[in-house]
Amino acid sequence: MKIKEFKLHELEMEMKHPFTTSFGTQTKRHITIVEAVNADGLSGFGECVAGEDPLYSEEFMDSAMIAMKKYFAPIIIKNEISHPDEVWDLLVPFKKNNMAKAGIEGAVWDLYAKENDRTLAETVGGRKAEVDVGISLGLEDTDELLLDRIQEKVDEGYKRIKVKIKPGRDVSMIRKVRAVFPDIPLMVDANSAYTLDDTELLKSLDEFNLMMIEQPLAAGDIVDHAKLQKEIKTPVCLDESIDSYQAAKAAIELGSCEIINVKVGRVGGITQSKKIHDLAERHNIPLWCGGMLEAGVGRLHNIAITTLSNFTLPGDTASSSRYWEEDIITPEVVAEQGVVQVSGKPGIGAEVDFNKMKKYLKQTITITEDDAPDMVFFD
Repeated sequence: MKIKEFKLHELEMEMKHPFTTSFGTQTKRHITIVEAVNADGLSGFGECVAGEDPLYSEEFMDSAMIAMKKYFAPIIIKNEISHPDEVWDLLVPFKKNNMAKAGIEGAVWDLYAKENDRTLAETVGGRKAEVDVGISLGLEDTDELLLDRIQEKVDEGYKRIKVKIKPGRDVSMIRKVRAVFPDIPLMVDANSAYTLDDTELLKSLDEFNLMMIEQPLAAGDIVDHAKLQKEIKTPVCLDESIDSYQAAKAAIELGSCEIINVKVGRVGGITQSKKIHDLAERHNIPLWCGGMLEAGVGRLHNIAITTLSNFTLPGDTASSSRYWEEDIITPEVVAEQGVVQVSGKPGIGAEVDFNKMKKYLKQTITITEDDAPDMVFFD
């Protein structure tokens, strides 16, 4: 396949509800939709999930835009590729910048699937016609508001409820949740808010029969997570720590977790997600697909990867309407009773609605065959 140009569409979308984690509260989301166009004018779409600030990881939106514009898009345009897996090989000399790589690669995967008249799910090797999904709930101003929000999502049929925690809003809050909802599938997400000094506090969560505690310690603390997992009964799920196949391999070998949350953007794209999937499956480590407050394009990529066999736990791909007054795709992603149907249409299975996208568009950067990689060592 030969890609003629890339377009980087930078959007600013207002969130339907404020979303609070241990990092802070978010009311707006800057999103980059990556469009890959072939010589026939057919387009494939990916989404770069880098946030506005380097809080979740070292990567952020401005750095990702630079990486895609100066390096990644021109390099892919200069090369003819036979399969999207080759995108990773072409970009592997560049360190990290996984979310930028995933945005470019995602557009290539979608375009490749469309060129071959196949769904993205089929193209990546998935076999499911539907996927179970859960919901991720941010911290509310009061525990009572959180209980109301949980009841709302339980009534909507989501298969799993995830609640954010942080120091001061943890054990007592979850005790209240369990008092009202003793039997729901429940997990907590700490977003790296604790240290090994908090082991006794984290042990206290064992009484609540949680599915897992997600990323309790800092992203680089794979060894400390192994120590923590030996001390607590609740399964540790790693999120920020798993930013590569190598990190997943190390975590499994050390016993740092019993569950892995795969985020396509965090690990560098679909190709690396598939490698981690196969590794985890060989070691009987169940997976689920986490969310990064994506718009519809990224949401559909998540659904596609979730159709692989070892994604056995409900992911974070809730309905578009959970986060946005309107999404930029038609049809939007809809979860009914905690289940999303996998589209049978080619590629991601929905159309990008440019009329909707224009409402949120800040700029579009176009990279063509005339744009060489802007680097000292380019040959």
